[in-house]
Amino acid sequence: MDAVFKVEEGVFNYRVAGVLIENDHILLHKQVNDTHWALPGGRVQILEDSATAVKREIHEELGLSVQVQNLLWVTENFFTYNHNQYHEIGFYYQLLSQPEAMKDQESFFGLEGERLLYQWVPLHDLEQIELHPTFLKTALQKIPASPEHIVIKNQE
Repeated sequence: MDAVFKVEEGVFNYRVAGVLIENDHILLHKQVNDTHWALPGGRVQILEDSATAVKREIHEELGLSVQVQNLLWVTENFFTYNHNQYHEIGFYYQLLSQPEAMKDQESFFGLEGERLLYQWVPLHDLEQIELHPTFLKTALQKIPASPEHIVIKNQE
């Protein structure tokens, strides 16, 4: 069971995301009907640690076995999505995948069907796309040496 619950005031979500960078490109995904991109990942399950969750999510979505290298960011993210207020706790991990993993620069679907669209995006193009949370547009340009805590309020 995922660590997410909805109450009258909004939705609480515990999410993990993976940072996969190869040849100065970052792997992003988006819901097919959304306009914004995000890092691949998903919800942590009850009684699951975040590092295990990100490995599981990447494997479920893409069939990739990854190694967790470093915790980069811990976020408290407050935003509105589909008319719901969200309070999301996020753990963002730097990941290492097999060499030559999915180097295709074109958009592609993962293993879960045509719900999520994936694409390798050049790091220097991040400012031109809609990426959430928006701090990633600049943060991905300079990966931190130690974990950073970031609070993000009212991002749509």
